Amino acid sequence: MNALLEPGMFVRHPARPDWGLGQVQSNTGSRVTVNFEHAGKVVIDSTQVTLEPVFLP
Repeated sequence: MNALLEPGMFVRHPARPDWGLGQVQSNTGSRVTVNFEHAGKVVIDSTQVTLEPVFLP
């Protein structure tokens, strides 16, 4: 699922709801860089975590 994420898309981290809404900055190989509201820029290993897409109206 993370392979479908593109820069600009919004996501949530399933194990860290306190991080808030995140926006994908880049997706290269198994590394997804996301800028979260309350955690800042985080590099996610997509082999370990499946981010949840958020579709805003």
